[in-house]
Amino acid sequence: MNLLGAIGQDMTREERAKQFMPFDAMKGLKEALLDREEKHLRTEMHEVSDEQAEHNSEVLSRIRKNAKVKIACHLSSHDISLSGAVNKIDRQLRQITINGILLSFSDIYEINIIEDEL
Repeated sequence: MNLLGAIGQDMTREERAKQFMPFDAMKGLKEALLDREEKHLRTEMHEVSDEQAEHNSEVLSRIRKNAKVKIACHLSSHDISLSGAVNKIDRQLRQITINGILLSFSDIYEINIIEDEL
């Protein structure tokens, strides 16, 4: 019997299969690159003009629960746009929840009503 045959016979089918499983030669590199890219994409919140702030305030005063809105805002160090239904609006705390995402009024660059609630 040859040497390779003897080694192969001692191994279970699962042990032999492990030899051919994917292998990450640079463990953690993918996560490090994703983290670096995310940090690179971070932005500082920019200023909102007085006219835009007035427009946003007027729109926020008219919004009701279930209204469909489109928002440009700053969230978690990123500028994003999102559209969806208003789940909750709290004018005292100056917060609005859209599609389950809680936003502070001060983080909103622009807000518009797409469709008013029924």
